[in-house]
Amino acid sequence: MVFLLFMGGRIDYYQANGKLVAPFKTIKTKYPTLWTASAGIPIEIRDTMSVNSDMFTNPLHLDLSMHFSTERIPERTVYAKGTGALGYFTVTHDVSQYTKANLFNEVGKQTPVLVRFSQGLQSLGGSDLARGLKGMSVKFYTKEGNFDIICIQTPVYLYRDPLYFSALVRSFKKNPRTNLNDVTSRYDFLTSVPTSLHGYLWTQADYGVPDGYRRMDAFPVHTYELSNQNGERYYVRFNFRTEQGLANLTSAQASEISGRDPDYYARDLYNAIAQKNFPAWKLEMDVMSLLDIKGADYDPFDLTRLWKNGTYETVQVGRLVLSQNPDNYFRVIEQSAFNPGNLVPGIPGPVDYVFKARRLFYQHAQTHRLGSNFNNIEANCPRYVKTYNRDGAPPLGDNMRDYPNYYPNSYNGPLPYVDDSRPSQKLIVLHSNAADLQPHAYFYNHILKTDDERQRMVDNIVPSLLNVTPPVLQRVINFMYLIDPDLGRRVTIGLEAARAAVNVIPAVTPVPKN
Repeated sequence: MVFLLFMGGRIDYYQANGKLVAPFKTIKTKYPTLWTASAGIPIEIRDTMSVNSDMFTNPLHLDLSMHFSTERIPERTVYAKGTGALGYFTVTHDVSQYTKANLFNEVGKQTPVLVRFSQGLQSLGGSDLARGLKGMSVKFYTKEGNFDIICIQTPVYLYRDPLYFSALVRSFKKNPRTNLNDVTSRYDFLTSVPTSLHGYLWTQADYGVPDGYRRMDAFPVHTYELSNQNGERYYVRFNFRTEQGLANLTSAQASEISGRDPDYYARDLYNAIAQKNFPAWKLEMDVMSLLDIKGADYDPFDLTRLWKNGTYETVQVGRLVLSQNPDNYFRVIEQSAFNPGNLVPGIPGPVDYVFKARRLFYQHAQTHRLGSNFNNIEANCPRYVKTYNRDGAPPLGDNMRDYPNYYPNSYNGPLPYVDDSRPSQKLIVLHSNAADLQPHAYFYNHILKTDDERQRMVDNIVPSLLNVTPPVLQRVINFMYLIDPDLGRRVTIGLEAARAAVNVIPAVTPVPKN
């Protein structure tokens, strides 16, 4: 049963299926506004019916029909399903010794933010509770331009060679012939690029299904270079730590919730903000100096591994709070465009090859989805912008009016600035192509604290192996033993039991214990 509560001339929250839901709000005005077509033509009441009329001269019929078929924009290839909110970031600690970035340069300073949460491989109609990567993208509207941080809920990524990006995504999406999910393709890629198994194990463990966006941590996974006023460089990994308490769902819990509410994450976030229970995260950064980087006995720029304990210090930066739901989802969230290449002075950015590729890829993806002037859309527009870009598909803003559209010029066009403290040297990073399974073993033995956690991860992996065909399945079992003999044993036993339950003949030979 649904109850509408009328309080003070407005519709307040109502209960539906035991949940608090915020409906559209009515605004009472003395006089109603006049309805017009898109071109501003007033709508006459007889035109609100097209039956028994010439629909091709009815301005309302034409306006509604022609717009309806074009009101969607291309769906994101990855992270299509999502939600988001507006809020602010407050600096709580002095980090000026590490960076001269304006948004971090004063304790108490507030910067408006836009945050979009999303599901890695789900389409717009998918489920929030599907096991896998969850995204959290943060856009800081600073005085020095937009600063975008693109995060996932695991602190490691799935590859370190940007060439693998499209292959990874396609291997997890539908088979081009059957248009069905193909687990063999997934494991074929993972075992062909075994470094990717580390990030995959995180998603198969409890971390793969957070209990809503509010209760997950978020990590950009890249190692960022920062510079201070003296041109000194530091290297950091940013971490957003939830203040709501880290919480995850088991596969059984996720399946039950998904069956009745596939939009569980979006609803949870919206209702929390509507009830003024504002979600918050602490921003911290793990810091290494240039000397620390040079002395490390591992690659601190490798996205597929954690930094080793004892090689860095953790510094608190500030607090991110989401305090406002968008008044129109499409205008604010669906049209939002994030690019990790949106950096600000004092944060030159990561130096790894995946990041270099992402700067190009994200720009191209947003241009395809929203047009070349996507930064003129309100949700993406910086607080200050002067550019020599002109024309193209709308929105154009003022199109820089009569300013010169070329540089250099002898008139009044915008000029560049001189940054005396910008570091004059660059760090070149060369990555190894060798497969290192030590990070995978560390995750299994140390990040997962209990045997129950390890067994839950195995229980999540085993069902997906039932339909994997040899020799890919044999490679999966072999790698599980290489990561840790106990993991290999658990997966083998679990797979044998699962096959026996469905009366399937084993397709692999168990790897013997060492």
